[in-house]
Amino acid sequence: MYKHLFCLLQPDWFLMMTPESLRPMVQTLLNSQIQAVLATQHQQQPYTSLMAFAVTPDLRQIVFATARATQKYANLMTNPRASLLIDNRGNDSADYRNAVAISAQGVTREVDAAQRAERLQLYLSKHPQLRDFVTDAACALLQLDVECYYVVSQFQNVVEWRFSNPAA
Repeated sequence: MYKHLFCLLQPDWFLMMTPESLRPMVQTLLNSQIQAVLATQHQQQPYTSLMAFAVTPDLRQIVFATARATQKYANLMTNPRASLLIDNRGNDSADYRNAVAISAQGVTREVDAAQRAERLQLYLSKHPQLRDFVTDAACALLQLDVECYYVVSQFQNVVEWRFSNPAA
């Protein structure tokens, strides 16, 4: 929906957006994309992974799953701070004008037992083909408690949307 919005607007329009005016665009982009790039770190080196994800309706948590026997899981258990990059690029030159990228930053934790059924349903509603994977005992259902979003358009326009009281 928003992929072609920015080429129709004045260049400074995006810079004047308020965090709440970003909400519909962020919600649409996060709901329309099925994969994100997870960034963790190991021994002060970045480590990235392609991940299936789902976002809560309030945009405060992003849910994803990984096997516990992975480098990314080990990284997150050592340092739970992480970032997820979600974008709508088409892998062509028009991306410099039209693509939007969202970087969600925060702290990752394993979903607790009280929220597991709800978060699992959210994840599976977007990724039903991953049911066997995500329900396996060796798989961890994780969530990023989002502290802020960085929304980038037209290759260089950046707006920060920081939550005043990050989710606990």
